[in-house]
Amino acid sequence: MSSFQLFTSVQNIAPSRMSRFSLGKGLAWGFLTLWILTTLLPVYWIARMAFSTQKLLLAEPTSLLPVGFTFDAFKRVLGMLPVQTVLDQGGSPKVMHFGQYLLTTLLVTLLITVGSTLFNSMAAYAFGRLHFPGRNKVFYAYLVVQIIPSVLGLIPNFMLIQSLGWIGTIQGIVAPSIMGSAFGVFFLRQFFLGINRELEEAAMLDGATLAGIFWRVILPMSLPAITTLFVLTFMGSWNELQWAYFAGGAGRIEATTTVTVAMLTFRSQTQAGLPDYTGLMAGTLISILPMLIIFLIFGRKIVDSIQFQGYR
Repeated sequence: MSSFQLFTSVQNIAPSRMSRFSLGKGLAWGFLTLWILTTLLPVYWIARMAFSTQKLLLAEPTSLLPVGFTFDAFKRVLGMLPVQTVLDQGGSPKVMHFGQYLLTTLLVTLLITVGSTLFNSMAAYAFGRLHFPGRNKVFYAYLVVQIIPSVLGLIPNFMLIQSLGWIGTIQGIVAPSIMGSAFGVFFLRQFFLGINRELEEAAMLDGATLAGIFWRVILPMSLPAITTLFVLTFMGSWNELQWAYFAGGAGRIEATTTVTVAMLTFRSQTQAGLPDYTGLMAGTLISILPMLIIFLIFGRKIVDSIQFQGYR
């Protein structure tokens, strides 16, 4: 085959390969766009209802834009709107102390997240870096807890908290979760196993104790993994409903009512047989903001943690 014929054949093949590549790339981008739109559509629909007026929203339920655009729903859930105005707009007469619910949820979430992350890291350090008789057997027995559905522990935990007189208290809500979880221990242990043991040996030669090695060597090197666990625990605690409802007094005690429980009780208050949709959606948007802020602050560290563990 001459050089001219070879050049001609390459020219004929190249466009077909480029077209196949462009087609695959286009399909990938199309699928990604569709997936993003499907994910964001419920959020948009929540925002549409939150910025609408209750009566007008019920009159035009199929409108794609907010109906009677207003911020009254947000003022309503924050207690800044008179009850009569809420009733005139077709809302629920129930008074919501949403600021109090947010503070309670933030307190409960921080206590659980900080305590759980601390105890998870200490247990993971013991299982991953220390040597003691039966270490692996104890670890595997501990992981069995992860297999058991959490709902099976609801009644025993409730009976224990009730016997301590902690129903309707902050300590009753945080007690079962503040000591950590099997997933957190397993997650951090796997990360700790990848740390070079020579660093610990060097610290011991410098006179560091086990506690000093844990705080000054292991934790600083494991910051991406700990941040990831912190964010995951924060999300789970912030969205917790079942245990917060039973241990917090079923929404009857303002001081221990979390946002999720408040939204549940608010949902049961109806006006003319219909829920206060605009108030519910406004409360939902406000409750999303703390998690959004957490992701904006720590999102990069989560990605770094995933990349680091994938590289190992």
